[in-house]
Amino acid sequence: MTRLRCLLVGSALASVCCVLSIAARATSPESASAIAAAKPSVDEARGRAKLLQESITSTLKVVHHEYYREDEKLPIPARTFRKVFQDLAEKQHVEVRWLAITGAAMNVNHNPKTSFEKAAAEAIGGGADEYEATEDGIYRRVGVIPLTSECLKCHAPNRTDVKTRKAGLVIAIPIK
Repeated sequence: MTRLRCLLVGSALASVCCVLSIAARATSPESASAIAAAKPSVDEARGRAKLLQESITSTLKVVHHEYYREDEKLPIPARTFRKVFQDLAEKQHVEVRWLAITGAAMNVNHNPKTSFEKAAAEAIGGGADEYEATEDGIYRRVGVIPLTSECLKCHAPNRTDVKTRKAGLVIAIPIK
């Protein structure tokens, strides 16, 4: 059963990689100059970022709920996205990373680092669903990743309630 579950998780993540690759670009650039020429407008980048956000959030939820079993010593689904994020960075020049907001950071690298990330964490922690900014030719967006009751045993181990907490997904896309 564990082998089957691993195959299913792998297939799900491979499908997401395909969808995310399509969402991250409008053409098939073969060189750095072609990538530069294919940079989207702010509105196009916003649409792509929202599609990436929904794709990653939905896949994370489904894979975590359907295939992850704590007692089987499999890597947590959020960690398996590292390869997806790496591929997006290398192939599409789109940076994606997790951001701790109201739950415990599962990795110190998920804590807000830049002034943009700190402002986004404050805004989303205060109730916003998203936060965005454009600066130096980069469109940046942080959208909410809801940490529901099943997430809280790790993200809020000393909780006194099952109120949904929030993590974030940072997406940075070069623009025209």
